[in-house]
Amino acid sequence: MTQHPITIRPLRAEDRAAWAEMWEAYLAFYETSVPAEVYDSTFARLLGDDPQDFTCLLACYGDRPVGLVHYLFHRHAWRIENVCYLQDLFARSETRGQGVGRALIEAVYEAADAAGAPAVYWLTQEFNYTGRQLYDRIGVKTPFIRYNRT
Repeated sequence: MTQHPITIRPLRAEDRAAWAEMWEAYLAFYETSVPAEVYDSTFARLLGDDPQDFTCLLACYGDRPVGLVHYLFHRHAWRIENVCYLQDLFARSETRGQGVGRALIEAVYEAADAAGAPAVYWLTQEFNYTGRQLYDRIGVKTPFIRYNRT
């Protein structure tokens, strides 16, 4: 495995194709997809300045985006401060095990610290064994079970 220096930077308008390719692969891993208009809306929101919208950071090897993370800050009834929800995390398959996921999560931790958000949380599916190996090292698994509206 070749190690590359990883840089983390905000998403830019010219990243649309690389972002869409990675987000599509992320969604496919979770056995889902979204219509084209959701890609358009999500990308526009990621580039917008509404504090309630998600933020996107990219992990890059040189100029090549190799991973992404989407996160947002929101209010929480149990805290005065906002908390941070890390919704999407993806590293290209050929970069897995090279620190891309860890670097992106640590960048979200830094953003949360800078924003005064004491908590960062995320969800994953039971079958995401590779991701969970990382998550078990840098986070704490909780006993919560998620339910969705039927």
